[in-house]
Amino acid sequence: MRLGMGLVGPGFIAAHHLDAVRRLGDVEVVGIAGSSFESAKKRARELNAGQAYASYRELLADPAVHVVHNTTPNHLHREVSLASLRAGKHVISDKPLAATMQEARELYEAARDANLAHVVTFNYRGYPLVQQARAMIAKGEIGKSVFVHGCYLQDWLTDERAYTWRLDPKLGGASSALGDIGSHWCDLAEHVTGARIVAVLADLHTVVPVREAPDASAKAFAGAAATAGKPRRITSEDLASVLLRFGNGARGCVTVGQVLPGHKNDLRLEVNGREGSVAWRQEQPNELWIGHHAKANTTLTRDPALLDPSARSYAHLPAGHPEAWADAFRNVISDAYAWVRQGAAPEAKPVALPTFADGYRNSLLVDAMLKSHAAGGVWQSIDDPFEPTRTTRKRG
Repeated sequence: MRLGMGLVGPGFIAAHHLDAVRRLGDVEVVGIAGSSFESAKKRARELNAGQAYASYRELLADPAVHVVHNTTPNHLHREVSLASLRAGKHVISDKPLAATMQEARELYEAARDANLAHVVTFNYRGYPLVQQARAMIAKGEIGKSVFVHGCYLQDWLTDERAYTWRLDPKLGGASSALGDIGSHWCDLAEHVTGARIVAVLADLHTVVPVREAPDASAKAFAGAAATAGKPRRITSEDLASVLLRFGNGARGCVTVGQVLPGHKNDLRLEVNGREGSVAWRQEQPNELWIGHHAKANTTLTRDPALLDPSARSYAHLPAGHPEAWADAFRNVISDAYAWVRQGAAPEAKPVALPTFADGYRNSLLVDAMLKSHAAGGVWQSIDDPFEPTRTTRKRG
């Protein structure tokens, strides 16, 4: 059966969803819905994305659409994803899962009860060397993890004339830097280590408290507005430092910022164990640093022949042919459609595929960080309301 996909919210990330789906080769792009019929028609032409729908509900009513990609702004995630599940559609949603922790829980519970595929695009899981690091840690190759640390640094909001809907709490949620990019780092840290973050102590800061907001919100990563706009006070953080405690006893820390000149998409994760260390940097995705105590450190370059079997199928090109962001995104989407074709049975879910359970879990973490800072910088515990499903198959 050839699956059909429909996309709701044809903004910045939409083109990358469409590209990933087209690269699978066995999924039809049926059409898209936007904020209006006119905007949907325009974007459908620009992206060669099938037909345009007058509303997302019209898209949901089309029996040719089996999977809905929800790429709307954060405040619409709950509405569109919940309606999609109720319409019997599989859902692939951008992160965060929802604008609030309560909405994320509602979506997780709805997805759990619907027997449909439900995916959140924590796409950094899709890198081959991320899966390699995960496999090495799971097999005990670095010993017991004791320290997990890193950062996610960007500079696209450095200029006070730069503005985006993500800075408006009504549209983007209460958090900016943590919700937008810190969420990626936390998901990656938990996925790679196999350990849960159980407590956080956060220090948040707004480096640029007033911005010149244009009449229309700037596109993501578009830089400063062409002309000065109205001053708007910013209440969400653009810089954050968080201490972490993991359920396996490891300690950790992460720094997140969007106003740091020279850092474009600088995500780094390092895990130090009693017998060795591993470190990975998103801007150098084809290298995994492996640290040792009593012998020389090494760098593993992405070579399918040298990777763990669980990571090998995420590498599609021979050694020396770099793979990067779009390829990792494609891997996550590929896993999502593989799960759909298996009837979305829990036991058929690929190990690396992030679900609404992971999205809800991530919302709990960000919420705890906000509470920690609001309380004056105190440790905040994270209660885990569910146990992760362990019956998952290996990919490939």
